[in-house]
Amino acid sequence: MSKFKVNKTYQQINDRIKAGEAVVVTAEEMVDIVEKKGAEEAARKVDVVTTGTFSVMCSSGAFLNFGQTNPTIKAQKVWVNKVSAYAGLAAVDIYLGATEPSEDDPLNKIYPGEFRYGGGHVIEDLVAGKKVFLEAKAYPTDCYANTKCKKELTLADIPHALL
Repeated sequence: MSKFKVNKTYQQINDRIKAGEAVVVTAEEMVDIVEKKGAEEAARKVDVVTTGTFSVMCSSGAFLNFGQTNPTIKAQKVWVNKVSAYAGLAAVDIYLGATEPSEDDPLNKIYPGEFRYGGGHVIEDLVAGKKVFLEAKAYPTDCYANTKCKKELTLADIPHALL
């Protein structure tokens, strides 16, 4: 038996969610509930505490495999709609950070910054079914002779994507 006074299993909470009976609150709301009812009663009453911000965070992003070229390429530098993506993975795998700005974004050059377009916008465009423009550059090797790739893509064209 647990030393805790309130015991809920994942299964019990998932069952309550499926039945539409779960009590779900934000982290901010939980603070108020704990202040009013105490930690133990709050734990009894609340099933799920959300911490989502509904905005991009610095660790948010998408892993994308943009598909191999002919001849093959090992991408070294990649941009999607002029937003730089990290290409230090497998040959045509990239990580597109949601907070990465486009190369020509004004950023904070005049405070407060504008941050007009970036990785989060690219991800939004892909999810919305829009075309994006991918450009990759590479150095040639025996296995990967191609040095550049330019193509339009939609999410449906991408062999693998992970948000």
